[in-house]
Amino acid sequence: MDEIDKQIALLEQELIALRRDFHKHPELGFQEFETAGKIENYLQEIGLQTQRVASTGVVATLFGDNAGKTIGLRADMDALPIDEETNFEYSSVNQGVMHACGHDAHMAMLLVAAKILAKSKSELGGKVKFIFQPNEETAGAQKMIDAGVLQNPQVDACAAVHIWSLLPSGVVGVKSGAVMSNMDVFKIKIIGKDGHTGAPEHAIDPIIAAADVILTTQSIQTRVLGALKPTVIMFTQVKGGSLKNNVIPENAYLEGTIRYLFQPKENKSDDPAELFRKKVQQICQTHRCKVQIDIERENEVVVNDGAMVDLSRQVLGKIVGKENLEDYSSMASEDFSAFADNVPSVFVHLGCKNEKKGAKFAHHNSKFNVDEEVMKNGVKYFVEMAKEFLKNEK
Repeated sequence: MDEIDKQIALLEQELIALRRDFHKHPELGFQEFETAGKIENYLQEIGLQTQRVASTGVVATLFGDNAGKTIGLRADMDALPIDEETNFEYSSVNQGVMHACGHDAHMAMLLVAAKILAKSKSELGGKVKFIFQPNEETAGAQKMIDAGVLQNPQVDACAAVHIWSLLPSGVVGVKSGAVMSNMDVFKIKIIGKDGHTGAPEHAIDPIIAAADVILTTQSIQTRVLGALKPTVIMFTQVKGGSLKNNVIPENAYLEGTIRYLFQPKENKSDDPAELFRKKVQQICQTHRCKVQIDIERENEVVVNDGAMVDLSRQVLGKIVGKENLEDYSSMASEDFSAFADNVPSVFVHLGCKNEKKGAKFAHHNSKFNVDEEVMKNGVKYFVEMAKEFLKNEK
């Protein structure tokens, strides 16, 4: 057991208590006022000055005793609009709000890492900026960047950890290139002509057009883009008709998401959102319907920097063993992409699935829980990554 392991062991109960307190008192994006206050108090108690950024975001910089680069370490803060269905003593007390994605663990890990790093500032040749970001679920990272979180001091690189229930405890996913998908959210209004179901030839049926849209757009993934450009088109809401069952409605509505794990060409010839838009327009024209399509890009693809991944694998290999490192990517999305678009960055998936401890449910599930044992690995990763980056001139 090295010195950092000893420090983490001494702080293990504090680490668990922090996570459980955050879990018990979850707050939605840009409403994390109580959460931000707790983070500020903790950082100030260990001697760091804090700053509010983007309303509820909290930032603090640890200045090492020697000059050098700056690394940003990021944890997200927001919870989800979900009713928790667990019976833990630390279950959410805020009805309809739950930490069902592991952000409570992220904050706890980064706070304890800050405490350990603050005690060894004499060893640091540079600066560590601790970034506690609000509203990850809806692209809060860009608001922090717009507010200057990567400046004063200028951040040279970033690292983030995400507790991940699809990987076993003790396994860590880390790879170069695209690791989290782009996410576009679409809303479609198909406009037909209402009429009687006994005389459908005198109407223009938006329902059959909607059904065709749902089925035919799936061909984009395999017949246009191909398997080497992973793409998932999901329809999550289908609405149409509000009168009697013998009335053809005038309009039909569809909503959903488009996710893909690659960066489209500059001319957008392989942009799934543009291909989707054109396909929907063609289908609706075939059915004599008009259509309105709104597509909003929430998150870009998270692309890990090769050098940062190499450094991460070096650090993680010592923590969990090289045999427990996995090349891993996910079709889930993450707004850490905004950081990765600006500075060399690395996003790591920290496996936390342990069925014996009840940590077996997927993210965004009302029964979601984590194997708290793995949080120690997350703390050590943050600490070691900061130290290694600041002493690595390359």
